[in-house]
Amino acid sequence: MSDESELFHQAMSGIRPLATDKLPVRRAGGTTPGQAYRREAARRALDDDSFLPTTFIEPLPPHAILEWRRPGVQTGVFRKLRRGEYPVEAVLDLHNMTVAQARREVYRFVQTCLRESVRCALIIHGKGSRQSPGLLKGCLARWLPMLGEVLAFHSACKYHGGSGAVYVLLKKSALEKERNRRRFQLAER
Repeated sequence: MSDESELFHQAMSGIRPLATDKLPVRRAGGTTPGQAYRREAARRALDDDSFLPTTFIEPLPPHAILEWRRPGVQTGVFRKLRRGEYPVEAVLDLHNMTVAQARREVYRFVQTCLRESVRCALIIHGKGSRQSPGLLKGCLARWLPMLGEVLAFHSACKYHGGSGAVYVLLKKSALEKERNRRRFQLAER
């Protein structure tokens, strides 16, 4: 016997095997509460790939103006967005949606806009009222800066819904960036 084997046998001396009739038996087809929880969490993750929060969101007054821009967005670009001078290429209406539904739809809408090379979109969230302030409006104010694809947003002009809607300026898609590279590379020659 080797030294390791001897050490093992010395360490195990006095140890008796468990009786097989006393081992816990797992019933076929039964799931533990932990397994059920993990399965439900995995299903929820597949249903909703958005990371946007739905808690601790402050409702905003009906006439509050939403405005935000990422550092580096030029003042002139933001001014054009604020004035509604960019053509609206896509619209999402959140009326009659719950916060959870709106969260999912906003995330999907921004991803779709990026795939479709949309630069300026309009999201209609509603104003709320004095009795019931705009919860979805508050959600958008919190969610949009969290999305890396969003460069800036501002409450819309009256003809697009005023303080009940928001213009969203999005990054260029990879396809648009490549087109610009080719266009300007050819122009330099």
